[in-house]
Amino acid sequence: MAESLIDIRKRIASTKKTSQITSAMQMVSASKLIRAEQKVRGYQLYAAKIREIVTHIASTQLSLLEEHGHATASDQVLVDFHDMLIERPIRKTGYLIISSDKGLAGGYNSSILKATKDMLAADHASNDEFVVLSVGGTVADDLRKSGIEVAFEIRDLNDQPSFTEVSDIVIKAIQLYRDGVFDELYVCYKHHVNALISEYRAEKMLPLTDLDSHEAVGYEVDYLFEPNKEEILEILLPQYAESLIYGAIIDAKSAEHASRMTAMKSATDNATKMINDMTIQYNRVRQTAITQEITEIVGGASALED
Repeated sequence: MAESLIDIRKRIASTKKTSQITSAMQMVSASKLIRAEQKVRGYQLYAAKIREIVTHIASTQLSLLEEHGHATASDQVLVDFHDMLIERPIRKTGYLIISSDKGLAGGYNSSILKATKDMLAADHASNDEFVVLSVGGTVADDLRKSGIEVAFEIRDLNDQPSFTEVSDIVIKAIQLYRDGVFDELYVCYKHHVNALISEYRAEKMLPLTDLDSHEAVGYEVDYLFEPNKEEILEILLPQYAESLIYGAIIDAKSAEHASRMTAMKSATDNATKMINDMTIQYNRVRQTAITQEITEIVGGASALED
């Protein structure tokens, strides 16, 4: 049964309201994305500087590690390597998975969930071989439905999270590693490339095996240590690891805002197309009704003349 003009007008009005909402959400997400990108750029400057300082101070230990290969736990008998620089035998792996608490972000959460499940299935024979921590509730809830336990999580982060806001899970992840609950830590998240592209990453954060003593060769600054290097590293290395995890969280937030902006733009474009199609349909129905009325009037007039 063909729709009436009133029904089509109601559908057009309803779709226009939806389009206004999605357009507003697109603009809000675009604004949040700009601020998030600024925060990431500021973090990158900090990360580069703290990496320079850590590499400089730890250069002696790093040189020994490079000469003899990565240290194992038994090597500490001969050299006092910091425990965050040592590769231990892998009995259990930790994964910190970053997703969002909200929807309307296109395939942002579903792609993280799928990539993470595929990785866990490929790398582990059972759930006892890994520990999962989560930032954001969407993926955490789905993992629980799949029978995967989430050991620790935080939810309801701000759109521009501060380190204080995420410090509980960041510090928890590092403490679990140092306590031997797991022997390596990967952070799984969507890396923000640009407004249209983000890519899934599973980055190894612990132990800190990416530091290179050769980076310290070109540093012109020399440091005076009080009380000594070892005690300073005991504070600085955990802070460096914390900054790496925090950097991944704000990077993931940028990707989330970009994904939501793109999804809302797509929704607005689809709504506009629907409005155009329904307007054409409305005009056709209206034209048919007018033609029918004219035909009836002409027919009636002809009948009177007869």
